Amino acid sequence: MRALLRLAPLAAAWLAACEALHGGGGVATAPQTPAASAAAPAPAVVTPTGGVGATAPASPPTFAVFAAELWTMAGAPIRDGVVLVRDGKIAAVGPVADVDVPDGTPARRAAVVTPGLIDAHATVGLSGVLNVPHDQDMLERSAPVQPELRALDAYNARDPLVGWLRGFGVTTAHTGHGPGALVAGQTMVVKLHGRSADADVVKSLAMLAVTLGEGGRSAGNKSPGTRAKSVAMLREHLQKAREHAQKRAKDPNAPVDLALDAAAKALDREVPLLVTAHRALDLQSALRVGKEFGVDVVLDGAAEAYELLPEIQAAGCWVLPHPAMARASGELKNGTMALPKLLATAGVPFALQSGYEAYVPKTRVVLFEAGVAVGRGLSPEQALRALTVDAARLLRIDDRVGSLVVGKDADLALFDGDPFEYTTHCVGTVIDGLQYGVGAPR
Repeated sequence: MRALLRLAPLAAAWLAACEALHGGGGVATAPQTPAASAAAPAPAVVTPTGGVGATAPASPPTFAVFAAELWTMAGAPIRDGVVLVRDGKIAAVGPVADVDVPDGTPARRAAVVTPGLIDAHATVGLSGVLNVPHDQDMLERSAPVQPELRALDAYNARDPLVGWLRGFGVTTAHTGHGPGALVAGQTMVVKLHGRSADADVVKSLAMLAVTLGEGGRSAGNKSPGTRAKSVAMLREHLQKAREHAQKRAKDPNAPVDLALDAAAKALDREVPLLVTAHRALDLQSALRVGKEFGVDVVLDGAAEAYELLPEIQAAGCWVLPHPAMARASGELKNGTMALPKLLATAGVPFALQSGYEAYVPKTRVVLFEAGVAVGRGLSPEQALRALTVDAARLLRIDDRVGSLVVGKDADLALFDGDPFEYTTHCVGTVIDGLQYGVGAPR
């Protein structure tokens, strides 16, 4: 992707020629007959809050997206590529010369097209743009262990931050309860349409959010007040969940316990524990608990993970490195912007995240965080993988998203240059075949 820097002048000229040929505005059509023109479906209309308007078609339209540089993440990048979208899915993808685009097909053009970006960990939709108590639902402090709290019940799809992230090419987010309690609750995976939680959910339960170290302590002399107490309480809850699951296996009529039932899903490896920890000793505790109970652990933040790379690799853990631009203070005082590069060199699987802010606006842009990681040694190809196909693998949704492959969801991000250049614009986003930001400013 470093070639994209050299591609920019060529791409600009290419786009200008396309606009001149098709009347400007960045929206074009394939050669069409009068009959095809009459039958062409209208593009989706999007409301300011991000919902699909009343004049949107009943089903996603058929259209093509042409790219000077097409990154499918399923092979080498394609010069002069095209993606054909039909009924919300990818119907064809490849070089323009190899893909049959029917006459009259509405088309979009961009310098660079990638799969829709995936934010591998956020709190968007639970931490709202207003930053007042009624839109801050990412953390419940009434008890230290509450795995029964569902992100689905708190996610506000119409919060402006959802549409704001979509404007940067982010189409899918892993979001939910954030760090700050020992077991804060559940996370979920959603598409960023901005309609409703029920309409946009991909996975209603993705992970259980856990915090170890200073961030997971309770105030006012309440438990847990130390690292040892935090780990002891986590182990105790997992042990109770194991015993509860064994009892229910023998007696299907045994009482339901929402907290223990949620933890039992982690014991069955249906979902991983998302453990937010930064200090090396806290990361070791997370690995120790994972080994003891046989649960999958995803290390979140992991500022000092570079001290434990062999152990993390041996444990087979994924890492969500802290946002590159996170302030290097407190538990992150030994953090480094080069952590993604160090993980890649060590062969530790990772994806990139926007994370959680404790101050306004409490939502970062994962694309910018990736750009900084590229500036600190991560290759552009590795960064794009961490934002697409690798993030999809981590979230276990790679059968639907993460790469531009026939049959997968039509989720695309369109850029007017190198996506990791700060001056580049996202000129359009496609989610499930619905076009957002087409011909309109971000």
